Parts: sequence; C-alpha cells; structure tokens
Amino acid sequence: MKFTSLFSAMLLFVALSASAQTGHEGHNHEGHDHGAHATEPALVQSSFKWDESVHDFGKIKKGVPVTATFTFTNVGKEPIVISEAKASCGCTVPEFSKEPVAPGAKGKVTATYNAANPGFFDKDVTVLSNASALDVKLKIKGEVVAE
Repeated sequence: MKFTSLFSAMLLFVALSASAQTGHEGHNHEGHDHGAHATEPALVQSSFKWDESVHDFGKIKKGVPVTATFTFTNVGKEPIVISEAKASCGCTVPEFSKEPVAPGAKGKVTATYNAANPGFFDKDVTVLSNASALDVKLKIKGEVVAE
C-alpha cells in the first residue's frame, strides 16, 4: 500500500513538472521576443570562396622571406569582416583586409614566412571572421634550402 501511494505521488509530480515545461499554449506572447538571446552571436549570411587555401612555395633560399597571397570572394549576402588572422608560429606573419568585404567583392590574406631554418615547413594561418564558416585554415608549405 505504501509503495502504491509513493509511486502515485511520484508519477503525479513528474506529470506536473513535464506539463509546466512544455509549450506556452494559451498565453499571449505579443511583444515578447523568444528568438536568439542578446548574448548569442548573430549568424551572418556571408561565406568565403577561396581561390586557394594551400600554397606550396617549393624550394626557397634560407634567409629570404617569402609571401603567399590568399584571395577570396565574398559569395554571401552580407559583408565579411575579418577580425583576426593567427599564425601557428612566430616564423609566419599574417596580414588581412581590414575593411569589410562587400558581397561579390574580393579580399585577401597574406602570410610571410621568414625562411630562417633549413628543412621542410608546413604552417597554418587561422582566419577568424563573421562569416558562416567561423574560422578558416590556410596553409603554407615548402622547403628551405641552404645556398
């Protein structure tokens, strides 16, 4: 008997809890915004179309810096704003278009490698922006040879 009473009480509690958390039928929501919260980032309807995302320098001379230019087109509906370009190490220095890139327009990111040490290299530049692909990895690679 105690078990049945306890079970019935628990079942009633669960049923009431579930109904309190379901939809808001019958309530007037006029003037209330139940969309995204103010703290959530807005998704932008922009995206990159890169001419290339990997640049292979091949063999380069030690001590002679080289620069790759990565060009993109904004194929979205809103301007793209690049907020940052980060290199995977201090031997690579990225630069990027600082102004918003309008839909249909082109922008660029450059990556300069210092070529200080002989051997193969494979470095990433991560591009952060407001585009639908929130971060993009660009790659430079090659081999530094001594003269």
